[in-house]
Amino acid sequence: MINKILLFFDKPFFKSKRNISIIWLVVNIIAILPKFFRDKYNNYLIYKNVFWHVYDQLPLYAHYPDLYFDINLYGPVFSLIIAPFALLPNFFGLLLWSVFTTILILSAIQKLPIKSINVVIILWICLNEYLITAQSFQVNPIMVYIIIMTYVFIEKKQDFWAAMLIAVGTFIKLYGIVGLAFFFFSKNKIKFIWSLVFWSLLCFVLPMLISSPQYILDRYVEWYNALVIKNDVNAVLGSYQDFSVMGVVRRVTNDNSIPNYPFLLGGLLLFGLPYLRFKAYANSKFRLLTLASVLIFTVIFSSGSESPTYIIAFVGVAIWYVEQPLPKRGWVNGLLIFAIILTSLSHTDLFPNFIVENYVRKYSLKAIPCIVIWLVIVYQLMTLKFETTIDEDNSDNNTSLQRS
Repeated sequence: MINKILLFFDKPFFKSKRNISIIWLVVNIIAILPKFFRDKYNNYLIYKNVFWHVYDQLPLYAHYPDLYFDINLYGPVFSLIIAPFALLPNFFGLLLWSVFTTILILSAIQKLPIKSINVVIILWICLNEYLITAQSFQVNPIMVYIIIMTYVFIEKKQDFWAAMLIAVGTFIKLYGIVGLAFFFFSKNKIKFIWSLVFWSLLCFVLPMLISSPQYILDRYVEWYNALVIKNDVNAVLGSYQDFSVMGVVRRVTNDNSIPNYPFLLGGLLLFGLPYLRFKAYANSKFRLLTLASVLIFTVIFSSGSESPTYIIAFVGVAIWYVEQPLPKRGWVNGLLIFAIILTSLSHTDLFPNFIVENYVRKYSLKAIPCIVIWLVIVYQLMTLKFETTIDEDNSDNNTSLQRS
């Protein structure tokens, strides 16, 4: 079956980065227009008002039922990111915001040091998952950009810019801190550390330019308290969040008192084990699999993960897939199909609502394929022998993987 699908896509049209990029942009615009005309763009209203609330020095993490439902959970520096869009009328603001985030994620994936055809494969694999996040006007594409470009900048020995992205990502949504996982691949760690200090201080103080120092200091305290409360809310059984390792266990056992920290500690231990293979750092394929691990880990160990968040993890799944040796083994194709069906398609109209509500969401099943693939990645990082034959051009993927 998989061979027939691949044969269908084995045409010049489907192999073009330009064509698939245009499809992403067109699909994105088609997806968001009905949302605007039906007044279903609540997330964008939250983002827009981050700027206005900082500018007017209002509470940043309070409820504003006259403006939107739910509360903001992004850091004060996000006010500067969203500012150019917040100043526009809603239609143009959300349209440009959506196009902006699409261009960011497309550019990041296309800058990966892999073969051009593999970039195309990743974009096709992630198209549906991106559609899900695009319809929610999510910040998640920016997080994908930040994580991937942190990796790319370190690959290019541009630690100053890698540190900038880590700082910006962390001060927006905390997710950006996972970029520190690539610190071990840096060739100039001292420069990296000082750059991170510089950018962190800058991200901390910049929002003060449109508000005041005391206001911003108070907002960071408010932000911390809001995140603590949100974490407790996420653990409620049946919520639209907690599509995570912890969420699966809590929902299968029907016990929302199960804490996060045992899973986080276990996850960090597994995540960190491959870093003991110091000699493998020089291998581009080892580093790319680590990138895939980071992208998936970020989502499956976050109680705040919801369906649109999975674009981050699914890019990791796609990177893992294209990095598997050719010809792809049956179990590799099987895992990809498993992920496409249960993670990506389970939150579309292809799945009956009864199944989605009573099984997929109830037991956080969307997370399971990504959890399985992440464990496979950790196993491969620990057990495969990474032999570098030619590493002058990472885009040619001239490395071999052998079982040690």
